[in-house]
Amino acid sequence: MRKWKKASEELGELVGEYVAEYDAEFRKMFGSPVHFVKGNMFVGVHGDGIMLRLKEEDQQKLYAEHDEATPFTPNGRRMREYAILPPSVYDDEMELRKWLDISYTYVSSLPKKEKKEKTSKKTKRTKD
Repeated sequence: MRKWKKASEELGELVGEYVAEYDAEFRKMFGSPVHFVKGNMFVGVHGDGIMLRLKEEDQQKLYAEHDEATPFTPNGRRMREYAILPPSVYDDEMELRKWLDISYTYVSSLPKKEKKEKTSKKTKRTKD
């Protein structure tokens, strides 16, 4: 298994600049910058890559247009609606904006994700 790699600060700043024009909430997940729309993960940085959420047909279009694009598989587990953009996309402002727009439109269409109530860390007592 690959060792966990810290998120690229440079990519985090790049994503932050582009995402500023969207109605998205910034959070850190496992030390990585991630942006959410209506409680749903939209785009973030993982290691040296930018991941974003896409519906299946848009993922297929991304893979067809960019050979280096890959499914997002942190720790070897595939996250079904997420893909990693290749550097050729985030090195091209127009192409990056295009894919952010596609992702944002999709994530904005999803129902609002409600925050789960935090459970108490105290162990529950069982009746004797």
